[in-house]
Amino acid sequence: MKKILTYATLVLAMVLFSFSFVWYKQVYVYYTPITTIFFRLIISASLLFLYAVVSKRFKRVKKEDYKVFLLLAFFEPLIYFIGESFGMKYVSATVGSVIISTIPLFTPVLAYYLFKERLSKMNIFGIILSFLGVLLVVLKDDFSFSASPVGILLMFLAVAGAMGYSSQIVKLTKKYNAMTIITVQNAIGAIYFLPLFLFFDFNQFQDIQITVNSLIPLFELAIFSSSFAYIFFLSGVKNLGITTANMFTNIIPVFTVIFAFFVLDETLTVRKLVGIAVVVTGLFLSQIKYNKFIKRYFFLRK
Repeated sequence: MKKILTYATLVLAMVLFSFSFVWYKQVYVYYTPITTIFFRLIISASLLFLYAVVSKRFKRVKKEDYKVFLLLAFFEPLIYFIGESFGMKYVSATVGSVIISTIPLFTPVLAYYLFKERLSKMNIFGIILSFLGVLLVVLKDDFSFSASPVGILLMFLAVAGAMGYSSQIVKLTKKYNAMTIITVQNAIGAIYFLPLFLFFDFNQFQDIQITVNSLIPLFELAIFSSSFAYIFFLSGVKNLGITTANMFTNIIPVFTVIFAFFVLDETLTVRKLVGIAVVVTGLFLSQIKYNKFIKRYFFLRK
């Protein structure tokens, strides 16, 4: 029964992560990407800090780790959210989720260059297959883009940010629990985005009429995607281990397609569905016989 409950918790985490692509579209009706990110991080960091303190899971950061945390937060949330948030202004929720779901594909490539871990033939085949799936989603029959090239590049900037994040996280997981790391990185991320918010968005933000409708998607992003989703995911990691829990991230595009269809009225084509199926298949194949590395070096990936 406990195992079934853990699986259900992990699926719920993926549902919340998937919904974030829908909430992006809804919140952008009222706020700009920088404003959205800034307040999302503040709300999330505050909630996570309270949860960590109450549950007695928050660990004070040592002075020698300040630089690592600063670099970690530079890659994610800063670079990652700049790419994802601005990218979501130009691409559909479906396309955005498919590109972001390729993050696990780069894990073996990163491992090869940083840790000299060998790439298996199955790893390489899975990577190639997933990229073909991405092409099916973002290209038309005449090979023109079905989505904005700028948006696609920005989404891949987010992927690059996630890779930089992964290269730094290994230095902290031996010293701190996941709750502490997430809370601190989101707090630092909010500080990083503060000057951007003040310089680019503050004057415009003052003129915005804040309503309940404008706050709902913002709080949904902060509370559900950046807070509860992580708590649910970490529960799965605790009970099943990171290897099994990480595999669930591959289903995010599937959920996003369903939510975008019903909530945003996005059009579903056979080409998109086939492309998503190919991407997900490639993701699973790319991780076969690669669990040892993931277990050794990575504790978390959304």
